Amino acid sequence: MGNCNINEKQEDLLESNITSISNFQFIDAIGRGGFGKVWKVKKKKNKLLYALKVMSKAKIILKKSVQSVINERQLLSNLRHGFLINMQSAFQDKEYLYLVMDLLTGGDLRFHIGRLRRFNEEQTKFFAACIIIALEYLHQNGILHRDLKPENLVFDSSGYLRLTDLGIARIWKPENSSDTSGTPGYMAPEVMCRHNHGIAVDYFALGVIVYECMLGRRPYLGRSRQEIREQMLSKQAAIKRQEIPPGWNMQAGDFANQLLQRKPQNRLGSNGPDEVKEHPWFKDFNWQKLENKFMVAPFIPNCDEDNYLPSDGRKDSDDSLSQEQQLLLRRNSIQDLFNGYDYDSSQQQSSQNNLMIVSSQSSTRLSKPPTSSSTPKSFKL
Repeated sequence: MGNCNINEKQEDLLESNITSISNFQFIDAIGRGGFGKVWKVKKKKNKLLYALKVMSKAKIILKKSVQSVINERQLLSNLRHGFLINMQSAFQDKEYLYLVMDLLTGGDLRFHIGRLRRFNEEQTKFFAACIIIALEYLHQNGILHRDLKPENLVFDSSGYLRLTDLGIARIWKPENSSDTSGTPGYMAPEVMCRHNHGIAVDYFALGVIVYECMLGRRPYLGRSRQEIREQMLSKQAAIKRQEIPPGWNMQAGDFANQLLQRKPQNRLGSNGPDEVKEHPWFKDFNWQKLENKFMVAPFIPNCDEDNYLPSDGRKDSDDSLSQEQQLLLRRNSIQDLFNGYDYDSSQQQSSQNNLMIVSSQSSTRLSKPPTSSSTPKSFKL
């Protein structure tokens, strides 16, 4: 009997360490992704607030995105930085995958662009600097974000931007012309044209964001990816001197224009972050003070407000699984696709110096970040 009691206690202890949906109190739906919603939740045990990303396994399978969500989880488990939204844990049940992330209450940059349309120079420079620090960290780990846009940049309570959503981020490899995912208005020409690409793709997206914060619009507009692609091929986007808002330094326009160069080998940032940081627009900028978060941000959102568009917390009509989907998820072979998804940062230590990400074909390790040399010189626009 004594041995039985010990086993029962061990099982109880194991049970208490397993993360499940019952560990959280759902407060509000604060966002939506391709596979489900993002919720503001409170962990019942420690009363701390988190963002919980809930993803439908059925939708993931139907969209053939299993590798993408597994890849994101693996990336997040190896990354931790003050300018990223970090993952705390990951778990699953038969129907859903769950990512427990840092909760930032300042809202994303898209929400605030929608309210204010544009920002002043000091604010825009600060935003760009936060993004550069985040990209530098990713690129040093050999990772291309590939979906940098205002929706994926979230303010913390101090006004610092942090980068999120690594769903289509990838470890760089020389042959990646087939990886063309992204958001058309922010995709670099070499991605739109299905060419091999390197870190310069993320700096092109940074150029679009700076352009948008300055002028209140994107450089390339269109109702479809094809329309935007045709615009890119027909002309080089550039901020003209007369378009620069009153009081802005002309170097701000030059900074954006250099980031928006269509040929990646001519683009600012193609040789790494140092040339971006050393651009004249950032003359006398204290990068160390920024990275240590000792700067007072020039734009601080009111975190007592809901800095997101209201989202109906009820189940949507497409949230319910069809009978066919329910049967699909009962198959062990389907559930096996998500083996190894569970993760707890409090029990595992990140190994950032030996970053290993499983690709759809094999494991890949990158010993150094890609530069402009990863893009073929035959690229033409």
